Amino acid sequence: MVGKVLAAVAIGEKQTELQEFEMPEISPEEAILRVEIVGICGTDVSYYRKNHEPRILGHHVIGYIEKIGDLASKRWGLSVGDRVAMEEYIPCGQCEACRTGAYRSCIFTDPRSGSIRYGTVPIAHKPSLWGGFSQYMYLHPNSVLHKMAKHVPAVEAALTLPLANGFEWMCIEGDAKPGKIVAIQGPGQQGLACGLAAKAAGAEVIMIGRSSSIRRLELAKEIGIDHIINISNEDLLSRVNDITSGKMVDVVLDVTSRGTTPVTSSLEIAKKGGTVLLGAYKYQNIPEFNIDLVIKNTLNIKGVRGHSYQSVKMATEFIASGRFPLSKLNSHNYRLDQVDQALKTAGGEGEPSPLLVTVSP
Repeated sequence: MVGKVLAAVAIGEKQTELQEFEMPEISPEEAILRVEIVGICGTDVSYYRKNHEPRILGHHVIGYIEKIGDLASKRWGLSVGDRVAMEEYIPCGQCEACRTGAYRSCIFTDPRSGSIRYGTVPIAHKPSLWGGFSQYMYLHPNSVLHKMAKHVPAVEAALTLPLANGFEWMCIEGDAKPGKIVAIQGPGQQGLACGLAAKAAGAEVIMIGRSSSIRRLELAKEIGIDHIINISNEDLLSRVNDITSGKMVDVVLDVTSRGTTPVTSSLEIAKKGGTVLLGAYKYQNIPEFNIDLVIKNTLNIKGVRGHSYQSVKMATEFIASGRFPLSKLNSHNYRLDQVDQALKTAGGEGEPSPLLVTVSP
């Protein structure tokens, strides 16, 4: 096995550089992953734009087991050469959240509390290879891994975690199923993934966006979404009323990255007894929030975040089925020495019309 590993390290505000690291020695409980492809999400862009301790970003990782300890092989059911999708969480496995299956809420995998999670750990924390923008990654004994079918194209496999969020939010939290109508505010990578999950569950789906996202709205139709609404030139309330014959929407999800209007308009298009899912931080208060409408229409409002083991399994099976043209969602794929450009593009400051931006080390 190689002795040196090349990785792109985020060293400061909007700065990355290639650095060389030693290949870690592993214990019987650990492993090494050869990285095949990494999808970029908003968290990566957020870290890229900040000053912080140097770290290797990237946590939507697909790769092959390069080396694995005997105990890890038995625990994970994996061998050298197996292709896997990797969750970003490194849970403790012992706390109440972990014991009840909600390991995404484990305090020991929350970087905001100083704990470790793939794609966020400074390189000063040995063995440094905690992020996907690298030729190889270190796999902690508490890593959560899923087998990925080898026939799946890499750019489709890289959608595993966005689709897992989609199945978590749409199917497990939102109960999307045949006979239900789902509306999604925000046709970005996550919004489209949620739309696909809802379609896979048999629901009718409405995708909502602006003229600035017209290509994404058109793409939504191409991949099988039933209806699109461009609120730059269409009235949202009247269009939803027309589409649903006045019944309005069973489940509304807001995943828009800016502004609070989509939150308040989500309340307006939900049916009586409907569910409003909020999946995007706004970092501001919403003074115009109409609590009377929530009470009048007996709405269920839920915050949604992350994925469970079940939803990741649902995502890997969905991807392997080949039911939808997922490769259409990949807009840009970069080499390891182009990570800086990849992060700029994913953040809207590089090449035009980004959707799923990936890096293939």
